Parts: sequence; C-alpha cells; structure tokens
Amino acid sequence: MCGIAGFVGHGDTSDLLAMTRALRHRGPDGEGVHVDVARAVFLGHRRLAVRDIEGGAQPMWNATESIGVVYNGEIYNAAELRAELVAAGHQFRTSHSDTEVLIHGFAEWGTGLASRLNGMFAFAILDVSGDRLYLARDRFGEKPLYYATGPGLFAFASDLDGVIEHRAIPREPDRDALRKLFAYGYIPAPRSLYKNTFKLPGGHAMVVDLKTRQVRTEPYWQFELEPDDALAARSDEDLAEELRHLLVQSVGRRLVSDVPVGVFLSGGVDSGAVLSAAARHLAPDTIKTFTIGFTEESYDESPYAQAVADHVGSCHQQRILDLDQARDLIPAVLDRLGEPLGDPSIVPTHMLSAFTREHVTVALSGDGGDELFAGYDPFKALKPAALYSRLVPAPLHRILRGAAERLPRSSRNMSLDFKLRRTLMGLSQPEAAWAPAWMAPVDPALADALFDEPMRTEDVYREAMELWESGAPSSRVDRLLQFFTRFYLQDNILAKVDRASMMASLETRAVFLDNDLVDFCRRLPHWFKYRNGTRKFLLKKALEPMLPQDIIHRRKKGFGIPLADWMRQVPAVPPLDDVSGMRSKWAADAWGNHRSGRADNRLFLWTWLSLQHTLRQSAP
Repeated sequence: MCGIAGFVGHGDTSDLLAMTRALRHRGPDGEGVHVDVARAVFLGHRRLAVRDIEGGAQPMWNATESIGVVYNGEIYNAAELRAELVAAGHQFRTSHSDTEVLIHGFAEWGTGLASRLNGMFAFAILDVSGDRLYLARDRFGEKPLYYATGPGLFAFASDLDGVIEHRAIPREPDRDALRKLFAYGYIPAPRSLYKNTFKLPGGHAMVVDLKTRQVRTEPYWQFELEPDDALAARSDEDLAEELRHLLVQSVGRRLVSDVPVGVFLSGGVDSGAVLSAAARHLAPDTIKTFTIGFTEESYDESPYAQAVADHVGSCHQQRILDLDQARDLIPAVLDRLGEPLGDPSIVPTHMLSAFTREHVTVALSGDGGDELFAGYDPFKALKPAALYSRLVPAPLHRILRGAAERLPRSSRNMSLDFKLRRTLMGLSQPEAAWAPAWMAPVDPALADALFDEPMRTEDVYREAMELWESGAPSSRVDRLLQFFTRFYLQDNILAKVDRASMMASLETRAVFLDNDLVDFCRRLPHWFKYRNGTRKFLLKKALEPMLPQDIIHRRKKGFGIPLADWMRQVPAVPPLDDVSGMRSKWAADAWGNHRSGRADNRLFLWTWLSLQHTLRQSAP
C-alpha cells in the first residue's frame, strides 16, 4: 500500500515533493520520484512495503525504461497474470512483485490492462514511446485517485491533500459539491470538494496525451445486477456451498503477503465470515483478530466479537473507546481527512486501524458484505415505505413528521425514534430519492435554509435518482442494492476505511470485493439476498457450518458511535467559520438546539465539523 502523485505540464520538482510529502502517512517506508523536464512529466511515490520488500521500489521501469509506473494497491491475481506474460515472452527482473506485472501487462495489453486485474489499485503508467500517461482505479474505488485539470496542467494524487499542494491548483470550494456533501454525507465521484478537482470513479481509466494535454476518461467496468435464470433454478444449499467456496478463495488470495496479516472483527456476520474462511487456510491460533468496543452498552459489540474469536480460536485483542479518548481523537482524525466525510464511524475505524497496526501491517475486512447481500435497515423499510407512499396523502406527511418530532429522544444506537424520524424524512421525497434522503445529514426540506441559493431535490440527488429511475432492474430491492454498491460503498464506506487505515499506515483488504465473488453476487437474484424480512439470506445460510446460530442471526448494530451524546460536549466551542455560499448562523442554531436537547442534529453537526476541519487544514 502506498501513495502516488504526479503531474504533467506547469510546475517543477518542488511541486512534486510538496505533493508527495502530503502522502507520507500512506508510505512511511520509502520515497521515489521521476522527473522528465523535456516532456514536463513528474511522478512521485511513497511506499508502504508489503510485497517484494527488497525489490519493489517505485517508480518502477521496464528494462528499456520505456514504460514506468507509480502504483498503490494489491493485485491478487498477479501470479496468474505473471505466468501468462512469461508464456508470452516477457522477462521479469523481480521475483514476485505485482508492480512489475503492471509494467509488462501494459506492454502486452495496453489500455486493456485494468479490466484483467483482480485487486484494489490506483496507478499511473508512463508510456514514453506513446507520449501518454495511463491512469486507472479499481472496480469499486477501494483505492483513491484524485486529479485536477487546468490550462496546461494535469495533476493527480492518492489524496486530495496531495493534489492541492501543487501551487497552480486553487483551493476554492465547489458549491454544488458542498450541497451534495450535506445531501449524501459524502461527495459522489467524479466531484470533489474544490473547483476543478475530481475523483476518478471506480471502474474507470483515463489517458493523458503528453503533447496536447488532452484527457480522455472512460469506464472499463461497472457494477450491474444481471440476475441469472440458471442460478435462480438452483437450491439454497447448492448456492450456499458455492458462496462458501468463493469466500474461502477470496480470503486465500488476500492472505498473500510478505508482512503479518490480521483480521478486523466486529462480531457481525461479515467479519465472522472472513475469520472463519481464514481459518480454512491458517491454524486458527496464529490468526490475530482486533476489535474496538465502547463503554456505552448499546454501541458495544466487543462481547460478540470475543464470542466469534473464541469459537474459531483466533488470537484476539480489543480496546475500548470512550468520550475522554474521543475528545482528542476526533480533531486528530478530522484534521487529516483531506475531503470532508459525514460518517462518524471513521473515528473508531481509525482507532481500530492504529491498534491493529501495532501488531500487523495488513488487515482483512468484511466491507462490501452489506452492500452486496442487502444488509442495511433500508431494505426492511422498502415494503412499508411503498405502502405508506401509496396510502398516505402528501398533506398528511408533514403532520406525521411533526408528531414524530415530538417523541422522546434517545441517544441509544439505532433507537426507534431515530429510525422513525429518518424514515419519515425520506418518505417526504420522491421514491427515487428515498435511499439517499434516509441517510442524509440534513433534511432535504431544510437544506435551502443552510445554503444561500436553493437547489432542487432533482439536482442535488441527480446521480441516485437517475440510477433508480433507469428502469433496470425493476425490483426495489435491486435498485436499492445498486444505490449502495454504486454510491454509498465507494464514496462513503471504502473512502472511510482507506483514510482511517492509511492514517495509521495500515493496509486493509476487502474480502467481499473479489472479482469472482462479486460476479456471483451480480448474477444472484435478489430473493437470495433479502427473503421474507431476512437480510443476507444466502450468506447466512453459507455460514451455518462455520459460525454459531446466535451469531449468524443476531440483530445487526452497525459500527456506530454515541454521536448524539458526544456532539453535546465535543468540541467545547463549535467551529463556525464562514463558508462561501452557506449560512453559518443556521449551523450555529443547529448546534444550540442539539446541545439543549431540543433537536437531534447529530449527522449534520458531524458533517459540518468535518467540513470546518478540512477547510482550516487546507488553507494556504
């Protein structure tokens, strides 16, 4: 795992070094640069040594120095691709570097390279003879890649912080991106926080012409649900057995490393599946597992994690996060985000990553399981939501929401009053906007009061609504699955885990995002994922021989924090710096109402806090 940066066009070596310095947390083990003044090409790399520790320095070149690469990630099918390339006549200089596979792979397959890769990656390949720079990002965007364009300049980096360190890149917030941040809780790709800066979406590649500076971007893969009649005709038991095989295979691929590997363990189905599958490859007592718990009981899953560890027999360790620790940890995490994120679970995720990094360099995670197998609460809300929408006249929505607002407020994890308010908030929107509105930091009906200029729901939620209304698939469950996999997984979950873990220089590997496992899920009809109110139906069935029934079927909590309570005390003085296009007075009122107990504004306050920290840190 590493950090990459570079640019084509205006600038000099001092710009490149400033960009790579911003990425040093991603790569504490080494630094490399390539400067070609004649072509105005500058490439930089920060290294976290995980594979081929002795021979994997970057930028890496082929023997004739006509193709070079800076790369961040892991290619899990590198051995298979290497064998194919050797058979085609390629000669490798390293013993098992996946970086060198990219070089020879580009020489053999050109811009078709990315579609052949099974892994997580963001890379930039310099093709000297072709006068081009080829960049690509993995299918789901597990590894980040930001870029900026301007007159005579193209710049890129693993973090937004790295991009804006180039002196020619302005740091002016994009107003539409700010609206989307408070509408979604994250900024969907390709937008980014600042004007003229972007995220390359997952499953996309781009080519930069070194002579003309023209940039061409296109998808090489996109997650599409394509239910297969052949799978639909098979039995639950048969499909569960295939899923078990794919899960064990995926874990095996992700255990390949030249440094110690551990497992994140929450006590839930997904992480339990990862640990149980790992125990098919390694002696259980050699597997190190790690958990973060909370002093607040309704948020604490550590007893369940301990039960899973005891069942499998792993070497388990845990730590507890409380408010006193959070006072220091929250600003430390938010100051290093680079781009604001409305998901407060980044705090325990970072604490878990830092704790894990004390013992191992790589950790396996269960990220992607909820998105692929319908694991979230909104799946259970779809049927009653459709009934409510059909039977309750629009004028009654406001009355019912007002009644819900008067219910006693609880700060417990996923309390009934919290879920009821969120559900009714979403149902006040068109059906195509239900999914993002249910999770929004700010009630879409109130968002106009936060911004100087109004913005229609159809504009702020355009990406999600277009996907919902595209007509395929017809099932609401499938449409919700596509929302979570296309948007929420990439720009929230994976962004959160990447940033939280990289702050601790820990590499994480998402087991459920293996190409073969994802392809199986894409073709699996939705009733194998959500059946009669049971989420993750087939995954739970596949795990029956591997985990205790009370773990498989226990109520889902999610990796949350006691945010409502914490935001009444942290920070001591809420930050209220002016943000162009936004009303800080509205934010001040939201803080006051929350701290007095008159309202529950936890998600807005966290997102606002995240934005304030990001803008303060990025100020020139």
